[in-house]
Amino acid sequence: MDETGTSAFDERSTTVGTERDPDGDSNTRDDPSVDGDSSLFVPREVGAERDRIGEFVQRHVTDAGAEGVVVNMSGGLDSTVTAALAVEALGTDRVYGLVLPCNKIGAPHARDAEALADALGIEHDTVHLQPLFAQFGATAPDRFDLHDEPVRSGNAVARLRMATAYLAANATNRLVCGTTNRSELLLGYVTKHGDGAADLLPLGHLYKTDVRALAEALDVPEFVVEKPPTAGFLPGQRDVDDLGASYEVIDSVLQLGVDRGLDPDTIRERFDDAREGFDEVRDGEVDTETIADLLARHRETEHKRVPAPIPGNLGR
Repeated sequence: MDETGTSAFDERSTTVGTERDPDGDSNTRDDPSVDGDSSLFVPREVGAERDRIGEFVQRHVTDAGAEGVVVNMSGGLDSTVTAALAVEALGTDRVYGLVLPCNKIGAPHARDAEALADALGIEHDTVHLQPLFAQFGATAPDRFDLHDEPVRSGNAVARLRMATAYLAANATNRLVCGTTNRSELLLGYVTKHGDGAADLLPLGHLYKTDVRALAEALDVPEFVVEKPPTAGFLPGQRDVDDLGASYEVIDSVLQLGVDRGLDPDTIRERFDDAREGFDEVRDGEVDTETIADLLARHRETEHKRVPAPIPGNLGR
């Protein structure tokens, strides 16, 4: 972070950003492992995390002897916050943005990403991956057809994006700065060797709820904060539909179940106690089965969060 502590969006194009109180932090607790009698999600302290991430990025870039970082920018919340934090930590000349649309659905998001990169003052390029993806699909064996296979094709696109990011990183002596948050990591809502591959993950310890709070402090434009989270591979695709709950619910379930070790029934009781704050609970959309499904998804996707296994302990 710079000496004044101002946002990377400050004094940039007002057609993209809007002013907010950079100290607008309503956090009261900065240890998310503390378990209150009836608490749900316990947020992290925004100012402390902003400083912590800035130091983290500076340290890893320095230790690697790198010139800066490469950030894949989607026009969404996580990549925008990541890029803004990288600019605060390193300066505009050491952050390079890649905008990598691959279909018509991604075109509006790509335009948003370009405008955000301009607002941050960073060098960036847009690479349309559709020709590369089409050639990849035509070259792959017929038995692995990507046509009308959204999961398979989505994973392939994510890996093409990461290959492009590492090409840029290799060519400019930079690190690939990933944009994945803790909510996505814990649910395995990432592509192995795709968006899950990076040299550093500044948001990897923050739940989506924490990232939203950090976005407010960074003056991230309102339209970015209000965008429905989506992988962007299919028309109308939303994270809430893929995952079965909103991030507000998901983050509370994961923090209670993974970080604090509570069982689904106990977590459901916590939601019942906080019924007034959750429309999904009032409407009966969050029950013990939903909670159990989210925790099961966490367990079943552990392979995405650990290195590839090898016999014995020779690799440790």
